Amino acid sequence: MANFGFIIDNRKCIGCHACTVACKSEHEVPVGVNRTWVKYIEKGNFPNSRRLFSVMRCNHCDDAPCVEICPVTALYRRPDGIVDFDNRRCIGCKACMQACPYDALYIDPETSTAAKCNYCAHRVDLGLEPACVNICPTQAIISGDLDDPNSNIAQLKSREQVTARKTEKGTQPALFYIEGDSSSLDPGENNPNSQTMWGSQVGGVGHYARYMDNRHSGDGNEALKKFLSLGDDDGVWQGDGSDPNYQKKADQVQEELKQADQKPSPSRRSYDSPSKGVLWGWQVTGYLWTKAIAAGVCIIPMAGIALGREVSAIAQWFAIVMALIFLGVTGLLLTMDLDQPKRFLYVLLRPQWKSWLVRGAYIITAYSGVLLLWCLARLINTGFANALAWPLVILAILTAIYTAFLFSQAKGRDFWQNPVLPIHMLAHAVMAGAAVFCMYAPFASLDWEMWVRGALVGSIALRVACDLFEMWTKHPTRDAQKVAHSIFRFDGQYAKLYWVGVFLVGAILPLVIGWSLTKWLLPVAGILTLVGIYLAEHIWVRAPQKVPLA
Repeated sequence: MANFGFIIDNRKCIGCHACTVACKSEHEVPVGVNRTWVKYIEKGNFPNSRRLFSVMRCNHCDDAPCVEICPVTALYRRPDGIVDFDNRRCIGCKACMQACPYDALYIDPETSTAAKCNYCAHRVDLGLEPACVNICPTQAIISGDLDDPNSNIAQLKSREQVTARKTEKGTQPALFYIEGDSSSLDPGENNPNSQTMWGSQVGGVGHYARYMDNRHSGDGNEALKKFLSLGDDDGVWQGDGSDPNYQKKADQVQEELKQADQKPSPSRRSYDSPSKGVLWGWQVTGYLWTKAIAAGVCIIPMAGIALGREVSAIAQWFAIVMALIFLGVTGLLLTMDLDQPKRFLYVLLRPQWKSWLVRGAYIITAYSGVLLLWCLARLINTGFANALAWPLVILAILTAIYTAFLFSQAKGRDFWQNPVLPIHMLAHAVMAGAAVFCMYAPFASLDWEMWVRGALVGSIALRVACDLFEMWTKHPTRDAQKVAHSIFRFDGQYAKLYWVGVFLVGAILPLVIGWSLTKWLLPVAGILTLVGIYLAEHIWVRAPQKVPLA
C-alpha cells in the first residue's frame, strides 16, 4: 500500500501562489480560508535582507491528532496515508483545529464544517497528481509514494537533507522541506503580530470574524502607526504640518523608525494567512463552569453520605436538582458551540471512541441517568438512594475531569498538555459545589457548616497549589512558557485578571472567610468563589489559543 506525502523544495519556490489558486479552484475554497497557502518571511535588515517562501498545508501525519480527537470520524486516515474528511459527518466542534499543531484545518464558512488539504484524493484515485503539483511552474512541490524506493519523492528524500515541522509532537508528518528555514517553519521564530499584507484583516475574515479578539491583534509596528497618525485625531495622516509640534513629532518618530531598522531583526512576517482567532470562546468557558457546578454540588453531600455523615433530605434533593439543572445548561452550551448544532446527537450515535468528546458525552449521559435513578430510588426507599452515593461521586468526578483529557488530545496547544489539569478541574468542581452550599450553610447544622467549610478551604488550597506548580515549574516548550508568562507574570496579558480576579477575589478572600469568619459571610465566600472559577476557566481556555500555530 502506498504512503503518500509531499516534499516542498524551497530552493525552487518563487512564492507565486499558483498552488494556492489551483487549490482554491479545484476545491472551490471560499475567500478568507485556505487549504494551501504561501508564507513569506523576511530575514535581516536592509540592504542585507532576503525573503523566504514556505508552502503551508496539512502534513498528512501517520499519527494524526485531528483524527484521534474527532468525535464522529469526520476525519480519517486512508490506507494510502492520506488524511481525508467527510463533511457530511462533521458537527463543527473545532476540536480538530485545536489538535492540529500545523493550523491546517479551517471551518468552511459555506458548509460550517471542517475542511483542509486532502491531497486531492479524488485526483489520486484516478492516477493524477494533486492540483498544486500540476500547477507549480518550478516543480517546487513534489508528491508521491514515500515508501516506493523508485518514486521521485522517495529518491529525493533519500539524497537531500529534509526537515519537517514540529516533529517533537510525535505526529510523524508526511510533509518535508528541502532547505526549510526554522524562522519560516516555526511561528515562534518571528513576531506573529508584525505588519503583513493581511494586516487590514486582523479583525478576522468571513466566518472567523466572530472568533477574533480585536483588542489584542495589533500589527506590532507602533512607530509606523504613530507616524501615520501624526496631526490627525482620526488616525489618518494629513501631512499638512498644521500642528505646531508636528515637525518635532515627525523627527521623533523618524528616529524611532531608524533605531528600529538598526536593531537585530532575525525574521519578520511579510505575508501570511489571516489568523483564525480564539475558536473556543465563552461557550466553552461557560460549559466548564456549569459542568464544575453540576459535578461539585453532588460530590459534597454524596461524599458525606458515603463516608457515613448525616446529610438532610433537603440538602440531598437540593444537590440532585441543582446537578440536573446545571447539566442541562452544560449540554445547551456544548450545543451552542457547535457550528452544526443539529448534528449534536452524532456524538452519541456515530461515536469515535478514542475521542474524549465522545467519552465525556457518555460520562455526562451516565451521570444524568444515575441522578434520575436516585430521584426514583429516593421516592421508593431511602436505603436504595444511599446505595447510589458512591456511584454518583465517581461519575461526578469523571464529569469534572474528563475535559482535561480532551484538552490533552488538543496537541496544538502545549499549555493544555499538563499532568495537573485533571487535579485542577477536580479542585474547581469541589470548590463550585462547596460555593453553592455556602448559600445554604448558615441555615444548616454546625456539623454541615463545618463540612462545607472544610470542602471549600481544602479545594481552594489544592487549586492554589496547582497554580503554584504552574508558576514554578519550567514548561517543556516555548509555547507553553509564553502562555504561563501571559497568565502569571505581571506584564502578561491576563496577569491582572488572574492575580486580582482569580487569586485574590476567587481564592484568598473565600479562603479567609471559609477558614475563620462568621457563617453569615459564607454566602459571600460562595459568590466570590464562583466568580473566581469562571475567570480561571476563561483564562485557561483563551490564553493558549493566543499562541500562533503556523
